[in-house]
Amino acid sequence: MNAQTLRQNGGVVALIAILLFNAAFTPNFLQLQTLFVNISQVATIAIVAMGMTLVIATGGIDLSVGAIMALSGAMAPLIFQSEFGTAYPALGLTAAFVFPLIVACMCGLFNGALISVLRVQPIIATLILFISGRGIAQVLTNGNLQTFKNPAFSYLGTGKVLGLPFQGWLALAIAVVLFWVVKRTSFGRYLLAVGGNEKAAQLSGGPVKTVKIGAYVICAFLSGIAGLIVVAINSASDAARNGNLMELDAIAAAVVGGALLQGGRAPIFGAILGAIIIQLVKYTLLANGVEDEVALIAKAFIIVLAVYVQQARKE
Repeated sequence: MNAQTLRQNGGVVALIAILLFNAAFTPNFLQLQTLFVNISQVATIAIVAMGMTLVIATGGIDLSVGAIMALSGAMAPLIFQSEFGTAYPALGLTAAFVFPLIVACMCGLFNGALISVLRVQPIIATLILFISGRGIAQVLTNGNLQTFKNPAFSYLGTGKVLGLPFQGWLALAIAVVLFWVVKRTSFGRYLLAVGGNEKAAQLSGGPVKTVKIGAYVICAFLSGIAGLIVVAINSASDAARNGNLMELDAIAAAVVGGALLQGGRAPIFGAILGAIIIQLVKYTLLANGVEDEVALIAKAFIIVLAVYVQQARKE
């Protein structure tokens, strides 16, 4: 395999190498329980990473995804614990899904408006919710762990379809929809055009502001879904931990999957590949007795390596 081929297929090569290493040296890696655990962890990273990929495709970045996860996740238990949720269980269940996602979309709208209308730099605009979003979630929950019992809601995080975790199938369904959107719709074409050359897209009459806002709203919506999945898995909401450092995982997965930081590309299935690699790196280190802090260093190294590969492709 020559250098050019290696650069073009680096993600697949890295995944195969990690799988072979774990199969040979990591105890219990080939057991079904290990597969289920990794799918559960990968699903949330992949869902957020796909949204991040759309944002990066516009030439932006979103640091608020973890905070949005915490905010949306904090609301579901509060709805179940409220008088409304207790008196009307069916309506409470619907509200626990719908209302947090509406709030997540409003967060995305806030980010998109700051960036496209007020011309605030993406890293600064999304830093606002990065700081305040988790704080709002902790205020709503009084900083306490919020527990609940609702099997129908918990199915989002613990259910299985054809023997595999439901959230894995959900991530795959989202990927198919977003792939179609990017490849077959005018929104997808304008999305790539904005990231490739924003001025040219604007001069050609493209809805640049609308497309940017749309990307941030979709990213926030998917972050909201991921936040609900985490809450459903645990039957509890911890605003201090839900989505913590997810922005790092999502950016790393998107970049490893082939998204260009300067915009113009939206490899949706690449984001899933990147999410699998990020999760397996973390799993491999922890399963072999390496501290979690080292896993953070490894993720940073992966991002640097992915950026280097991107630069090498241009040469």
